[in-house]
Amino acid sequence: MIKRQNIWGIIGIICVVAGLLALGIARWQKSELDTAEPQELMSIEARGPTKDTYDVIVAGTDPEGIMAAVSAARNNLQVLLVDGRGREIFGGLLTLGWLNSLDLNKSPRQHWFGKLQFLNKGLFQEWYEQIEGTSFDVITAANAFNRMVSAEPNIEVLMKVRSMEPVLEGRRVIGLRVVKEDGSAAEFRAKALIDATQDGDIAAAAGAPYTFGREDIGEPDAKMAVTLVFKMKGVTPEIWESFGRHPNTGIDRMSAWGFPEAKNYPSSNPERVKLRGLNIGRQNDGTILINAMHIYGVNPLDPQSVEEGLEIGRREAPRIAEYLKQTFEEFRDLEFAGTAPELYVRESRHIIGEYRLTMADLMENRDHWDAIAYGSYEVDIQSTGPNDPGAILMKPAAYGVPFRSLVPLNVDGLLVVGRAASFDSLPHGSARVVPLGMATGEAAGAAARLAIEQGVSFREMSRSPEMMAELRRRLEAQGMDLRMPEIKTPEYMKHPAYPGLLAAVSLGLVYGNYDNQGFALDEPSNPMRIVNMMHRVRKVYPQAFSGNPKPAVEGMDDPAAQPLTLDQAAYTILLTAGEDVTRDLALDALTGRGWVTPETLQMIRDPGGLTNGDAFMLLRDVLDLHAGVKFE
Repeated sequence: MIKRQNIWGIIGIICVVAGLLALGIARWQKSELDTAEPQELMSIEARGPTKDTYDVIVAGTDPEGIMAAVSAARNNLQVLLVDGRGREIFGGLLTLGWLNSLDLNKSPRQHWFGKLQFLNKGLFQEWYEQIEGTSFDVITAANAFNRMVSAEPNIEVLMKVRSMEPVLEGRRVIGLRVVKEDGSAAEFRAKALIDATQDGDIAAAAGAPYTFGREDIGEPDAKMAVTLVFKMKGVTPEIWESFGRHPNTGIDRMSAWGFPEAKNYPSSNPERVKLRGLNIGRQNDGTILINAMHIYGVNPLDPQSVEEGLEIGRREAPRIAEYLKQTFEEFRDLEFAGTAPELYVRESRHIIGEYRLTMADLMENRDHWDAIAYGSYEVDIQSTGPNDPGAILMKPAAYGVPFRSLVPLNVDGLLVVGRAASFDSLPHGSARVVPLGMATGEAAGAAARLAIEQGVSFREMSRSPEMMAELRRRLEAQGMDLRMPEIKTPEYMKHPAYPGLLAAVSLGLVYGNYDNQGFALDEPSNPMRIVNMMHRVRKVYPQAFSGNPKPAVEGMDDPAAQPLTLDQAAYTILLTAGEDVTRDLALDALTGRGWVTPETLQMIRDPGGLTNGDAFMLLRDVLDLHAGVKFE
């Protein structure tokens, strides 16, 4: 039996511990609201070019290019790092586009306490530990990039070139031709070139094939909106703390997210610019950077269109800032303080490589034998136009990015890193995030050393399991974490209609949202929904689907509210395929042509009321058996 005095002693110890813990939490909360002292911007050390030939040329000074250059240099290669966008600092999108809130590549393995755990680690982790956190001061970030480059004597830097283009010998890139800031021309040779430009400019100029925007799913004119980040000043710790009390809004020390009502902003030009909920990143000087403005109709490959987009954003930003001041109490005492020097462009070219990352890779959390990086960010498809709200297609647990996705078709001597690499447009919604791009840059730098050392092309490397195993070993030796996490089979994959779901997700026809609960496979479908599905199908595969699904619902009273019968689904599919058929004979015609499997028909429990899963399975069958398209 425990004596009474011992009980009181234990209670006393508990009280003391609780008090200390409460004090610690209070101090932690206070420190979480403080920012660091602002840094002075370090100037880039001018060094180079001092020679005509290098082991590696890296084109582009965005974060992916910095990591590629540092990785190559640490692998004892002579590197020329070239900027072609008139920049005076490193970091591109993060430091000049002011995208200072990171879309983080979090590991499924998180500790209950302690710092965030990221996939890949490596050079990204090294850089991340020099900045403030989930959001960062852009000067801090630029200085961290600068320190990493300056520490490598093997890197020479050529900034602010007016133009750059690949030097080709047949289909092999053997160097880079530039026009320098002073107007003089120069040509540099290299054993390997890494394209780290935002838009895959070097690969495209060298003849690598690519798709643009959402061309691969039948929408060649659609691409995610661009953003002009803007700044507001006057943020105190108290104002920052108030952000976290706003409904449906959260904060940590450096980041805030929410204010969903901001989407009600009355745009001065609704067809070209809108506002969404706010992503806010702090700076150390009492300012915040706000990523929330969507600008439409900008072609990132057309300088005139880009300038027009900048002008639209510059005109709208002060209006938005005033709206925030008038609408939200938390913004009342803040003032507009300018816009970013560069646009935040989410999407342009998607290079076609030895392997093209697919939605199946993400849906099934696939590893690859040649994975050189891993992703986990949600498939975030931002708005493509004023009437499109955007969507979260799904949230993968983790997936591997193959080295083959960095190797463009038709061109040798070249790797492409970052968002322009070989990703289908939908999985690009996840793979485009900068931390993953930095990991691909690190992998490319090490791959250049291995290819030069072995006297093989990147294409030959990409097809060799032995060389990929060696590349992975070297990347792990230099600090990358290339372990695929253990992941349970997602519930949606256990559903009998999963093969149909995979086809539907791969065409952007259904969204799972952040929790993958939005697929609604067992919910009832309707005639209008399958018409919309088949509209997308005929856009993507016009040769196999030359008809029009719309007549299938003509004369029908509110087709979105009616149950979808099997006869109606068959009729809609056949009309889209250009077949001349009546509704009452459509099912016999569909089965007679062998466009639907007996297994799918047996799965349908109620022919008078199909579910979404039933409709997706019919879609999957007709794409496979009629158009020869498989999603695997």
